[in-house]
Amino acid sequence: MSEGMAPRSFSYSELRRATNGFSVQLGKGGFGTVFKGTLSDGETTIAVKKLDKAQEEKRRSEKMVKRGERAFHMEIKVIGKTHQRNLIRLLGFCHEGSNRLLVYEYTSNGSLADLIFDPERWPRWTERVRIASDVAKDILYLHEGCEKPIIHSDIKPQNILMDENGTAKISSFGLAKRLMPTQTRTMTDRRGTPGYVAPEWNGDTAITAKVDVYGFGIVLLELACCRQTIDARVEPEEIVLTQWAYNCLQARELEKLLRGEEAEMAELERLVKIGLWCIQPLPDSRPSMKKVMMMLDGNLEASHPPSPNPRN
Repeated sequence: MSEGMAPRSFSYSELRRATNGFSVQLGKGGFGTVFKGTLSDGETTIAVKKLDKAQEEKRRSEKMVKRGERAFHMEIKVIGKTHQRNLIRLLGFCHEGSNRLLVYEYTSNGSLADLIFDPERWPRWTERVRIASDVAKDILYLHEGCEKPIIHSDIKPQNILMDENGTAKISSFGLAKRLMPTQTRTMTDRRGTPGYVAPEWNGDTAITAKVDVYGFGIVLLELACCRQTIDARVEPEEIVLTQWAYNCLQARELEKLLRGEEAEMAELERLVKIGLWCIQPLPDSRPSMKKVMMMLDGNLEASHPPSPNPRN
């Protein structure tokens, strides 16, 4: 299937055959389950997201059913019209009766979460730096490279998929928000995943692209340190990664953050500083993704950030 082709419409029976009756599950998310399949050409491997049917959601609220329907249409609308190489490619969809399915290119190495949270798969330091740059570049494309700016709203390692070449691809646009070309902020309902949600989602305030900057900051710290932002298995002072990273930066003890491989300390310091700037509690204090890219590339100095916790 040509990379430039628009998403095509599949029948439910086609996708049922392609997935052998939805027999191989790849993962499960808030709105559905992802299955592995093969198109009728016998060569193209696909990932099929099967959204929960409304009649199967009787125990769920009507609001959740409507959110699932909105997510389905938003995914088609947003990712079907983007052309960045590192965004996951939407091959097609099925909208047949109560069936809602999305068909994506298959990525053979799972998600970034599978890599950085599994000690046996921790990427080398150079790979972590490259992945950080690739993800930042793709978020910048969403914010400034599209005809209508896109706020992804759910940047997290589980939504960054890794292909066979180790290329990171942003996925899951069901919670995305498209702005008008001249629009920079919008009022919308709370979105995202706990731990990656910017503080402004909790208030009655307009949302900007800085919510994605916040999510990227958390991902960047997790990627650099190969651990989750909250980890109850470590020493008490290390449980909250954001504060632990800031404390190590202040004490000039960044080597305590490293897991799996030694890093060039100046490079580690730069990534930690960038991550901490991205998660500042006030949106205006966070850099734009363009400035994040410049800092990652070394074209702009990453200055010493304030504490991400204003009480410290």
